[in-house]
Amino acid sequence: MTTPPLILLLSGSLRAGSSNEAVLRTAQAVAAETPARLRTVLYDGLATLPHFNPDDDKDPLPAPVAGLRAAIAGADAILVCTPEYAGTLPGSFKNLLDWTVGGTEIGDKPVGWVNAAAPGRGGGAEATLRTVLGYTGAAVVEEACVRIPVTGAMSGRDGTVTDPEVRVRIGEVLGVLAGRAGRDRPDTP
Repeated sequence: MTTPPLILLLSGSLRAGSSNEAVLRTAQAVAAETPARLRTVLYDGLATLPHFNPDDDKDPLPAPVAGLRAAIAGADAILVCTPEYAGTLPGSFKNLLDWTVGGTEIGDKPVGWVNAAAPGRGGGAEATLRTVLGYTGAAVVEEACVRIPVTGAMSGRDGTVTDPEVRVRIGEVLGVLAGRAGRDRPDTP
């Protein structure tokens, strides 16, 4: 028997109850419901990361940065959901990505994203995300980079999206990432 792939879920939003977090909480719920029992972990250390300073990007790393890099290293794939602020990524999420540039953990790791913004919005964040991921060496999986508009009204009391079509689409993204991760990792008994 093989261990199911582990997908790290990275939210670019610090706002409690954001639609981006709802997408990732839904990804957790959908993964738990799949026959393959995909494993997911939602990274919750965004607010604790220090401002990126190249002088601090050396051993010993600041503890929150070491935790981030360990989470990335332990994952088989990454799914991002981030809002767009002022036409680009939120500063706090760009800071997270800046901390990944000096490490090797994200290199060749399959990465996808869900743009949960309303139609016609979020393109600047996507473009910046693609650029920064290029610098990190991440393997962007085009089939796992999708637009699924999500509003706050689509979330239930548990913080997940209740719309069945959205849940199916998120499941498809997870399936693509899991399939890609499965090709890039050895089987584990």
